[in-house]
Amino acid sequence: MALCGTDQDKERLIKRLNRIEGQVRGLCGMIENDRDCIEVLRQVVSVSGAIRGVWTQIVGDHLRGCIQNATLQNDNRDHLIEELIEHLGKMR
Repeated sequence: MALCGTDQDKERLIKRLNRIEGQVRGLCGMIENDRDCIEVLRQVVSVSGAIRGVWTQIVGDHLRGCIQNATLQNDNRDHLIEELIEHLGKMR
């Protein structure tokens, strides 16, 4: 099963991930340049928030795409819901 969502959704995800990649490179630079701990920690929180945003977008797309379609077609819905519940149970 492929990632669900429109081409625009995928493009938006890729842009977000590219920004996160830049943030992580910035984080590496901060560490290499011996920046203050609190500055590095702030950047780590920023990257974590950005990753959570990607996760939230994918979960939303999955609900609106895969699970909604499976519900409408009465096909594989229960498996997808159980799979998502199991995934959510692993979140910390």
